[in-house]
Amino acid sequence: MTPEELKAIQAQKVVDARGTSCPGPILAAKKGIVEVKPGEIMEVMATDTGTQKDLPAWSKKMGHEFLGALEEAGYWKLFVKRLK
Repeated sequence: MTPEELKAIQAQKVVDARGTSCPGPILAAKKGIVEVKPGEIMEVMATDTGTQKDLPAWSKKMGHEFLGALEEAGYWKLFVKRLK
């Protein structure tokens, strides 16, 4: 997705994992995704740089779609679409 498309996303669930290091953001995503229905989107806010690599891998492994990441002031917003 383009940055403009990512900015337009209204996530059904926002998980704030800022300030935690790996595996904190992944554990937060794992906990948060159960509150999202299939087809809905979860946003993960993270400060750990490894999350940009780990969250897409986790999404693929779990059968979800990683939509992309946006850099904000001091953190990233990462978007995952629950597929099942």
